[in-house]
Amino acid sequence: MNQQVNVVKVDGDQFRIEDVVSIARSATHVQLTEEALHRVRASRAMVERMVSQQEVVYGITTGFGKFSDVMIHDEDVSKLQENLIMSHACGMGDPYAVEVVRAMMALRINALAKGYSGIREETLLQLVELCNRGVHPIIPQQGSLGASGDLAPLAHMVLVMLGKGEALVNGKRLSGKEALSEVGLSPIRLEAKEGLALINGTQAMTAQLCLALYDSRVLLESAELIAAMTIEALRGIPKAFDPQLHLVRPHPGQLESAKRLLQHLSGSKRTTAQGELRVQDPYSLRCLPQVHGATRDTLEYVWTTVTRECNSVTDNPILFTETGDVISGGNFHGQPMAFAADFLAIAIAELANISERRTERLVNPQLSGLPGFLTENGGLHSGFMITQYVAASIVSENKVLCHPASVDSIPSSANQEDHVSMGTTSARKLRTIVSNVTKVLAVEYLAAAQAIDFGSGDLGTGTARAYEQLRRVIPRLHEDREMHPDLVKSEELIQQGTLAFVME
Repeated sequence: MNQQVNVVKVDGDQFRIEDVVSIARSATHVQLTEEALHRVRASRAMVERMVSQQEVVYGITTGFGKFSDVMIHDEDVSKLQENLIMSHACGMGDPYAVEVVRAMMALRINALAKGYSGIREETLLQLVELCNRGVHPIIPQQGSLGASGDLAPLAHMVLVMLGKGEALVNGKRLSGKEALSEVGLSPIRLEAKEGLALINGTQAMTAQLCLALYDSRVLLESAELIAAMTIEALRGIPKAFDPQLHLVRPHPGQLESAKRLLQHLSGSKRTTAQGELRVQDPYSLRCLPQVHGATRDTLEYVWTTVTRECNSVTDNPILFTETGDVISGGNFHGQPMAFAADFLAIAIAELANISERRTERLVNPQLSGLPGFLTENGGLHSGFMITQYVAASIVSENKVLCHPASVDSIPSSANQEDHVSMGTTSARKLRTIVSNVTKVLAVEYLAAAQAIDFGSGDLGTGTARAYEQLRRVIPRLHEDREMHPDLVKSEELIQQGTLAFVME
């Protein structure tokens, strides 16, 4: 019996970040709509006409970059495209994860489906089949300046379509030719404009942004639930989340974060009233809506920006079939994605910064009123002493990584390409930051549950579920044990979205 496969219909206009993630992580297939194929055929007809009439058009009948003034003879037009791919496939470093490669392929398919690039239908379908049949090109991570697009990474993707390069198929690393044969495909030959159409775009940086964005949304929801657990462990004051306080400073994210914190704490017998134990909590508890809310607003801005990029034409030159115009421009420039990645990096890293401060309060007996380092027999046992070190180490690493790559530029191609975005560098380090934030939250999650075990009283609606989820896989710490396995399990619960969807 054939297993049912999920399919995303691609038309160039309605691609969602959720679609990209599904294709990247769940082996969802891509299917081009008939409307998209019609546009692809129309733009290809333009290219064929220009070649037959020997028109001078960048990248079709001329060289590239600094060689844009060099005319290419008819008999060399196809060879030009193959040479482009071969020369540009010069990336370095470790290969991208399969999920990033699949996201890149899906995004490039969607961009080409818009019908402004002049690619042949059969060439586009070859890329679709690579994605659907699980042929994942080996793409080195280093080598993109983020303008003219992600040339080197995408060139490595295209190599496999030609039977060159290397790819993973069912976990096996094969030559491009072997990979195609393994799934019943044959190498193709590129024709006029096609090499340029396939590699001139921002899909490497956008792919990583899509995955990081999706994970960041999960992290934000998880962070608020974990923070609510810490509030209970420290007998915090939920009055600071009262709607009337936030309505007088009505940033949408702040309002939403305050609302969610109150939902998580609903019914709790662990919190205190204003003035009962203290008049007000420290900033890392009291200012949660303001800090998390700012991250939430940033996330929404970046989500909108990246969704727009997912459905944009980032090629050059661009063919307009309705007017017959062929326009050379700069849509390949990754500045919008570079800024978005750097902005999100700063915002998501702040979740870890404030989380680490809450962890310090949990383990510090002078601040928490709990046993030092959350251990029952301090001195003989060290408890959570060094887990806080780990969180502090990771947030410090993030502070270095948050330096924006987009403030940098370096000229290339004999100064023809004299300003670049460095957007792919921004996106790469963003993914590292997101991973680091998950680890810091995992430390707080574990510490908050341990701190809760020293108290009594009903937990809130959301926090009770979060506590139960953790205790199903990690028992309370009574005496010192190896902490690494516990931290990994805590991290996995967050990564899986267990906490993000606990209230659904």
